[in-house]
Amino acid sequence: MAGLTAPLLGLEKQNLREQALSALRTAITSGELEPGRHLVETELSDMLRISRGTLREALRQLAQEGLLSAGPRGRLSVRHLDEKEIRDIFAVRAALESLAARTLCELPDRAHAIASLHRTIDVMEAAQNASLAERIESDMEFHRTLCRLTGNETLLHSWTSLEGSIRMSIMFAGLEKGVKNMSVNRHRDIIAAIETGEPSVVRKTIREHMDTAADNLVS
Repeated sequence: MAGLTAPLLGLEKQNLREQALSALRTAITSGELEPGRHLVETELSDMLRISRGTLREALRQLAQEGLLSAGPRGRLSVRHLDEKEIRDIFAVRAALESLAARTLCELPDRAHAIASLHRTIDVMEAAQNASLAERIESDMEFHRTLCRLTGNETLLHSWTSLEGSIRMSIMFAGLEKGVKNMSVNRHRDIIAAIETGEPSVVRKTIREHMDTAADNLVS
């Protein structure tokens, strides 16, 4: 594990499990811990200055989020997403976000939701010259807001459970492919579809958005 940098170093003693979880999640989704890398508990616990029991709790959570996979004898490694897995992730996203967008377009007064989505677009535009990580977060916030505005907590929870895998699929595809998926105009198309109030238009727009994104990432 030599050569790893912040945020894996210098954890405070408070809320160690959450700090370890956050540090490891960031290291994985940023590519600092690359796909296929085996995780050695003794090295990680020493580096993070936490007990192996606390570390195991964090690793179990990351495995549940789909960021780690178990090999022989339960040995954990950073998950490698193949083409099928990426397409599966985006197919599930399409289903969830189609439901979210249809829910919003059926609201009697869509103005509040549409205004909130436009604010996330403003953030995306402001981040266009920022780092890839910041651009990913602004893109994620648009889609997270789309789900949050429905008021459907089960929907939001289901979408949130995919966040780690979504970040991995974008980060590991590289800067050029990742940026293609963050086109502001592509996201404006989703808002425009919601403004129509037509569920069929929304469903088609979301499906095309996700299919194009997946095609780009695996090309």
